Amino acid sequence: MSAIALLRSETAASHEAVDSIFGTHDLGDAAAYGRFLQAHARALPQAEAMAVSVWPALRRRTPLLAADLGALGLPAELAVDFGGEGTPAHWGALYVVEGSRLGGGLLAKRVGQGLPVAYLSAVHEPGEWRAMRQAIDQAADGQDKGWLEEMVAGAQATFALYAAAARDERAV
Repeated sequence: MSAIALLRSETAASHEAVDSIFGTHDLGDAAAYGRFLQAHARALPQAEAMAVSVWPALRRRTPLLAADLGALGLPAELAVDFGGEGTPAHWGALYVVEGSRLGGGLLAKRVGQGLPVAYLSAVHEPGEWRAMRQAIDQAADGQDKGWLEEMVAGAQATFALYAAAARDERAV
């Protein structure tokens, strides 16, 4: 089984749970959309910082998220400096971060007219998703069971980070 297939299989329930939580937002409503973006702002910078440690070519979306929040007049303190070396868990984070880019492209179509969509519209460039998946598979190739488990745990932790960010938003 490829690393991507393993990640998809092992994180399917977590992925579905996060999609379900974020799917409750009415992206056509400016206030609800702002809360959606604020929840993402509590997760994306950290997740992206982990992902970039193993995939330096990552096109960061944190600045786009900050711009969209700013356009809505909402605070955007998104600076995270992760100077650590990449680990198997960070490959899992990359899988989640770049998978969310796919979903963002679909969600951008639901955003209300006149609302900023730079963050959600930052879809993959041609071949980018495939190259990232191949990189994950190559990184995992020949690794032991512990390495693979850590990679999956990293993906699970990243989904949990997004879920926690959404729950914090719902409490507000």
